Amino acid sequence: MEQADVVIVGAGQAGIALSHCLRNRGIPHVVLERGRIGERWRSSTWHSLRLLTPNWLNALPGSPYRGSEPDGYMTRDAFVETLVGYAHQSQAPVRSYVDVLSCEQDGQGFSLRTTAGDWSAKVVVVATGHCDVPSIPFAPHAGADQPVSIHASQYQSPDELASGGVLVVGASSSGVQIADELGRSGRRVILSVGKHTRLPRIWRDKDIFWWLYHMGFMSQRLDDLTDPDSARRQPSLQLAGRTDHSNVDLATLQRIGVELTGRLNDISNRTICFADDLEDSVTAADAKQDRLLRQIDQFAGHKSMIFGPAPIKVPPNCLKRLSFANDDIGAIIWATGYSRSFSWLKLPAFTADGELAHKDGITTVAGLYALGFRFLRKRDSNFIGGVGADAEAIAAHVSHYLGQSGLKAA
Repeated sequence: MEQADVVIVGAGQAGIALSHCLRNRGIPHVVLERGRIGERWRSSTWHSLRLLTPNWLNALPGSPYRGSEPDGYMTRDAFVETLVGYAHQSQAPVRSYVDVLSCEQDGQGFSLRTTAGDWSAKVVVVATGHCDVPSIPFAPHAGADQPVSIHASQYQSPDELASGGVLVVGASSSGVQIADELGRSGRRVILSVGKHTRLPRIWRDKDIFWWLYHMGFMSQRLDDLTDPDSARRQPSLQLAGRTDHSNVDLATLQRIGVELTGRLNDISNRTICFADDLEDSVTAADAKQDRLLRQIDQFAGHKSMIFGPAPIKVPPNCLKRLSFANDDIGAIIWATGYSRSFSWLKLPAFTADGELAHKDGITTVAGLYALGFRFLRKRDSNFIGGVGADAEAIAAHVSHYLGQSGLKAA
């Protein structure tokens, strides 16, 4: 059995950032990763993906952005390269292709069973990310004449899909970007729209994240909010990291021929049915956008709001159903988010709904921590640029815990 004071599970930006912080404090640790560094970025995103946040906002601890395009949006591959370089520079002790099968408490802390042998640890940090298990609310019946059904994390490019039209379910950041790429490739695309958050890419000549950052929006904590549960459920922003800084929202999708319809509410008898709620979803998103833009203008000292983004025109006769037999739908892409899976954690550390119970990343089990989850400590805890402050705080608590427990490394 191998031993480490701290075992970090996951080598994405959260795990690597924490490794950097622990190394600066002289705390021995190891990072276990079931794939490669940044594996989810490599294998669970599409080829053309760019980061939603501008480069200046994506700093990791001790590594501010120093490139020539602070207002640009890094490609997926460029970010993976940056993350690998950061890990090497930080001398992060990553063990790749090690899948953690179970983690249990023992007399000294924790015992972990992995595909590459057993580990003992005084501290375990769950840094497996917020996007853990793809969530698909409906599944079409299997059969040779059924459309291919994949989650957004499995989508790669238009050329790799079966021929025919594509139904994209979900209109948050992944859904609108995938629908946009497919529409521009010449495909017929139907976008099933539910609750979403619409904001312009650029507002008053600055990236929308510039405003959110400087207004303190990104650093808001759950305790500061009047409705924390609603904030946790807030969909990701309808944005894309385009080189021309243009919008990708329902209005731009309409202009390239993407068909909008309401929420998918049933799949049966080779037919897909949609709710008659598109107008309600659009109205709610536009009202929320208007409120936030007015807050930005007030923060900026403007007394009147400039002309806002074009309103969404809801089609008078939205599509209500699709037939597998008659509508030539070759694929369904589920941009419906993720859930977490902690089946490997054999510990009393969960809420009634199966989430890891914690306060600011400190769980109810002594020595067990979480990092990289949405709203872990603040609104941007699952953002690349937000994980650093959380990692510093967790590293400080780990150091204190090891010292208080008489477990401090020599």
